[in-house]
Amino acid sequence: PRAPAGMGDVPEPCPQAPLAVLSKVELRVSCKHLLDRDTLNKSDPCVLLLMQSQGQWMEVDRSEVIKSNLNPVFAKIFTVDYYFEEVQKLRFEVYDSHGQAGVGTHDDDFLGGMECTVGQIVAQKRVTKPLFLKYGKFAGKSTITIISEEISGNNGYVELAFRAKKLDDKDLFSKSDPFLEIYRIDDDRSEQLVYRTEVVKNNLSPIWEPFKVSLNSLCSCEEKRKLRCVVWDYDSRGKHDFIGEFFTTFEEMQKAMGENKVQWDCMNPKYKIKKRNYKNSGVVVLLDLKIHRVYSFLDYIMGGCQIHFTVAIDFTASNGDPRNSCSLHYINPYQPNEYLKALVAVGEICQDYDSDKKFSALGFGARIPPKYEVSHDFAINFNPDNDECEGIQGVVESYQSCLPKIQLYGPTNVAPIISKVARVAADEERTKEASQYFILLILTDGVVTDMADTREAIVRASYLPMSIIIVGVGNADFTDMQILDGDDGVLRSPKGEPVLRDIVQFVPFREFKNVSGAATSSCLPSLPSHLSPSLLSPPFPFHPRPSRPGFLPSPL
Repeated sequence: PRAPAGMGDVPEPCPQAPLAVLSKVELRVSCKHLLDRDTLNKSDPCVLLLMQSQGQWMEVDRSEVIKSNLNPVFAKIFTVDYYFEEVQKLRFEVYDSHGQAGVGTHDDDFLGGMECTVGQIVAQKRVTKPLFLKYGKFAGKSTITIISEEISGNNGYVELAFRAKKLDDKDLFSKSDPFLEIYRIDDDRSEQLVYRTEVVKNNLSPIWEPFKVSLNSLCSCEEKRKLRCVVWDYDSRGKHDFIGEFFTTFEEMQKAMGENKVQWDCMNPKYKIKKRNYKNSGVVVLLDLKIHRVYSFLDYIMGGCQIHFTVAIDFTASNGDPRNSCSLHYINPYQPNEYLKALVAVGEICQDYDSDKKFSALGFGARIPPKYEVSHDFAINFNPDNDECEGIQGVVESYQSCLPKIQLYGPTNVAPIISKVARVAADEERTKEASQYFILLILTDGVVTDMADTREAIVRASYLPMSIIIVGVGNADFTDMQILDGDDGVLRSPKGEPVLRDIVQFVPFREFKNVSGAATSSCLPSLPSHLSPSLLSPPFPFHPRPSRPGFLPSPL
């Protein structure tokens, strides 16, 4: 996103300047009449969402696999950024999955694909198109339907935990294998699948895993909107047996907050008509409900939230000997080096939102005095009890003073610093006041060595009031760093857990270092533009206070 120029300013063109995010869009996918690729059962479809980036198709996300179903309605909701002024090409590919082998790439596994743009889906709200095989051949009568819904800026999400008791037994030789589906009933009386739980095998009193859904998905942020909840007995052939249903609203669900619980009779309408003494087909209980409101960056700033800025500098040996003029850390008396340029460019914007103008300054990858052991999170002012510096100039002075005292070493491990800032952010979250938001700026010359630990640390940090800006300094190949950014797909931990929200922005400084100051502020540091509602919207309760006169910062 762009930060607007000041009055009368005409910023110079910025290379590859990010576009302004108009909104985020949720996409729901369903298919009909899919090809049957399996001999004994029906196909087990899964949808892959790809987005075109620089002429290449990149996988953004994928749905769950639905067993033995040629007319699947996928529970997975895809979320994409919608840029009004850009043609964003999407491709949906449907595959027949083969269990643990995952989604295949062989022609026999491909059930069809469809291309469109985000703009087309947003404009039409509901798009149904035929699926095509390779070389433009129709995939029989197969069709795919995409339903779009823009997420409101003041969205939030809710965490729900359900169980059931004494459900009807639909199996002869064992007990039912129940799962729960929640549908939102729209104004036109159509139903949108909100969530499908996992299957609990052989259990008439199942406890389903807690899950999170956005308030937009659940009830369109309308508490009185009717919801339909259906309990099924799972069948591996796709012919699930209906156990019962009940209707409720989000308003009614909220009675389950705290120690309270809410329960509903799970009713089978046919049994109610046929059986004189029919009471129910079991009971569904909402064990717990937690609401997490989401606010925009401006809500936080005007409500008194303070930005706490931390800079972390790469002191690994790959930067070169600071005494050599070829080094990225070379101190030239006539002009700042690459690290100082990047630090000042980002820091000057961040300091507008930091009332005390004190910045934590850390280093990593160097041997430090007195024992000259490698450290990945040391204070560059060598004061472990107070790593803060007075303004950007204080950080610059500490950096210049630190260089002659340390020995550049390695490896390039950034997970320790992310975890260190995350611990402070976690302490802030526990206060429930959300009076501080933490920005970590990492300046590095190369690819991260501890990639697995870094991915894990970022996933953990995505639950906290924290964002990360990574600036690549020098001319190294930063291709792998794009993984952490998450722009070409959802970042996941090594165990497969996705980030709760996108908190990382990677920028190669070489693309912006020769741009004027006005343009640099609009495209380099992603702050405050980086702190857009989608990125800064935090996963913790917060009640913005009324803004104080004169407190409003410089324009976003």
